[in-house]
Amino acid sequence: MKKIYGLLIASTLMLGTGCDSGLLDIENPNEVTNTTYWLSADDAQAGVNACYSFLYKEGTWMRWLSFRYDLTSDEGWSSSPWIELGDWTRFLYNNYNFYEGNNVHWEHCYVGIFRCNQVLKNVPGIEMDETLKNQALAEASFLRALWYFQVNLLWEKGTLILEPQDANYIPSDASEAEIWEQIESDLLFARDNLKESYDAANLGRATKGAAKALLGKAYMQQGKFAEAKAELEWLISRENALYGLISNREDNFTHLDENNKEGIFEIQFSDVNKGGTGNDASMAFGFQRTQFYAPSGIGWGDGKARRWLVDEFLKEKRADGQNDLRLYASILYRGFSEDFPEQPVKYYGVENADWNDSWGTDPEDCYIRKYNTSYYRDVEDYYAPNNYRIMRYADILMNYAECIVETGGTPADAAVHVDKVRERAGMSKLADSQWSDCLNSKDAFMKRLQIERTLELCFEGWRWADLKRWGLLDAQAGIDELKARDRDFDNFRIGKHRRMPIPTIEVEISTVDDVPQLTQNPAY
Repeated sequence: MKKIYGLLIASTLMLGTGCDSGLLDIENPNEVTNTTYWLSADDAQAGVNACYSFLYKEGTWMRWLSFRYDLTSDEGWSSSPWIELGDWTRFLYNNYNFYEGNNVHWEHCYVGIFRCNQVLKNVPGIEMDETLKNQALAEASFLRALWYFQVNLLWEKGTLILEPQDANYIPSDASEAEIWEQIESDLLFARDNLKESYDAANLGRATKGAAKALLGKAYMQQGKFAEAKAELEWLISRENALYGLISNREDNFTHLDENNKEGIFEIQFSDVNKGGTGNDASMAFGFQRTQFYAPSGIGWGDGKARRWLVDEFLKEKRADGQNDLRLYASILYRGFSEDFPEQPVKYYGVENADWNDSWGTDPEDCYIRKYNTSYYRDVEDYYAPNNYRIMRYADILMNYAECIVETGGTPADAAVHVDKVRERAGMSKLADSQWSDCLNSKDAFMKRLQIERTLELCFEGWRWADLKRWGLLDAQAGIDELKARDRDFDNFRIGKHRRMPIPTIEVEISTVDDVPQLTQNPAY
């Protein structure tokens, strides 16, 4: 899929982002419509490509979604001079219609869902090879589930739309449980109809393993650990045949070794086009987060890492006595060159670089290095070519370990899978480490796993889901733990801030006879 940007653009131009308005009865014979399209296998494939193309929008992992998952969690924070943008990472939600913090996610999730619904509605009526038809439907089902997964993580409710709707559609309430049920249904179909792998021209399409991995995660978020374990076990059983850990971990975050055996599902970013993010021939496919996370003068410096992560990394040495290289690759902080004297110090073209006081004088001023492009260029822009790995095998190994202990397995059995991640990083096995006591009980193991996951996966978008699943957002003890790491949690209110407010405009347009059909979330 890395090379089919032209197909994605063409498909995007056809499907667009809107609905049938019904304002004109006269059809333009030179314009594609629903009655002249959806006739051939090529139409079906172009429709699926258009579903993928909506991953290249600001409200997704391309840009703003990382603010929700990285910076709102205890891993990161925002020092942006754009006060309202920063406020939405510290639970200060005043204008529920703030576009970059809220509405953009809702809009882009549901436009993505709309495109998937077009495929799922129209492709069944096309005369074409049944295997290819089911493949197209399975890809659209996977992507629809991926969007609805974000709806549940962000708002814990929404409106459940399963067919294309026109401008007269009135949103109505769908509960978190109803949306999870639909996610499961979509992923079960995708799991049973997707390929295990693709040829080089189609790398990046959803696979059977991606569907199983996302289904496992959906089950875990609901506490269905036995079901999750069964799905994730399929990937674990194919270690070294289909999936596995690559030897150079940092290649997971550059554009030099993409779609490797560790990648479960990746957004295929590229710097080929350098336009905007509209639906036109110059549509950009670049990864924009790097521009917002890089230090001032190189990027915007809007997203930063919390210092506790640096300190956590430094608590344990590698087996060779040196500091954990995952820290060097993940975070830029004052004194980093002293902690890694054996590493070549080059940062965005500056040889022998060290901390620059213009980046900040507060010890909390730690920048997110993961996914940056300093390994080959001098400044950031909106067109980084690095694929974003939504799911990778290291994540699945630790999810599987969690499922083992949650279904009655021993910490020792679970540690086998965590140890694979640790040993790849040069760390000792848990049993041989300073954390060996974590193998004495399920509770102790889970607390250690919470740290192991963030050391390996920080700034990869899963911490917020983890905090919710572990119940840390539901009781004062959990909030106190998070406050000790991230002072933004001083603003957190239990029963309110584990979810965002529904955009006000969406509630207003759902009102019938003065009664909203899509109701606001509790406490807002």
